[in-house]
Amino acid sequence: MRLAFAFALAAVLAWALALGGTAGSKARAAEAPVVVASILPVHSLVAGVMDGVGTPHLLLPGGASPHAYALRPSDARRLAEARAVFWVGEALETFLERPLAALAGKARVVELLEAKGLFRLPLRSGGVWDSHAEDSDGRKGNEPDDHRPKDDHHHKGADAHVWLDPANARAIVAVAAAALAEVDPPNAARYAANAEAMDARLRSLDTRLKNILQPVENKPYIVFHDAYQYLERRYGLGAAGAVTVSPGRSPGARRLIEVRTRIRAAKAACVFIEPQFEPRIAETVVEGTGARIAVLDPLGAALAPGKDAYFALMDGLASALVRCLAGP
Repeated sequence: MRLAFAFALAAVLAWALALGGTAGSKARAAEAPVVVASILPVHSLVAGVMDGVGTPHLLLPGGASPHAYALRPSDARRLAEARAVFWVGEALETFLERPLAALAGKARVVELLEAKGLFRLPLRSGGVWDSHAEDSDGRKGNEPDDHRPKDDHHHKGADAHVWLDPANARAIVAVAAAALAEVDPPNAARYAANAEAMDARLRSLDTRLKNILQPVENKPYIVFHDAYQYLERRYGLGAAGAVTVSPGRSPGARRLIEVRTRIRAAKAACVFIEPQFEPRIAETVVEGTGARIAVLDPLGAALAPGKDAYFALMDGLASALVRCLAGP
């Protein structure tokens, strides 16, 4: 990974020296601002805010893991050009911390895990939890937003999968519009209008997901890794544990036995794997339990990037949950 980063940095420096000249600067000034987004869900929300102005650059291609991605030279060039960069934070995109410091010094870097108005949940530990227990603030998953705990400004140790609650997506859109207006004032009104339209779509999405997921509320299931508690909390879902505690590490034999025991104890109907992980592990876990295997994709690996991708991602998650959990 260090060699890849060094190569990318060298390529950017060579590109910058070759570019030079005032004519190039004037040409770039007339273009839409260069904006970079780390993962597809964030890219989609930012793309909606930028609609009609420009298109953000997506760093992670479909199927890549944000925990272990190697930056490409083209990505490094975009970071060096960028006027705004949107990422969740080092807790998720671990590969980005050093490149941001080295390449994006002139950009407005927005770490969404620190964004105003974002609702955060603490990381869960151990990979097994009581799916029917109340959270620490006493709120069930489908209670209204105004019952949620206030932002305490202590975000270290927070679960980074914040986009899986549409209310958080609305906060991301608002933060993106403000940041883009700051770096590109001539288009501030367009960003604000787009953010308002996206907010309306996200409200409609939230209502739709509540209706779709209500029939499977609290039905127990197991996930591959603990990435979905924002979705679970929002819609009262019944996740009972995770196959692996760390997505970058395969579970050992002892862990698999623990998960199989949990499946039986919780009477879990399904075990959900993810596209980038080996399905054979899930097959081993469910053997003899009666649980079905299905796929959840929190990053939208197979989706085309764009302003509609976030909505397709969330609809896809809901459909996959209902298809498996409502089965025979």
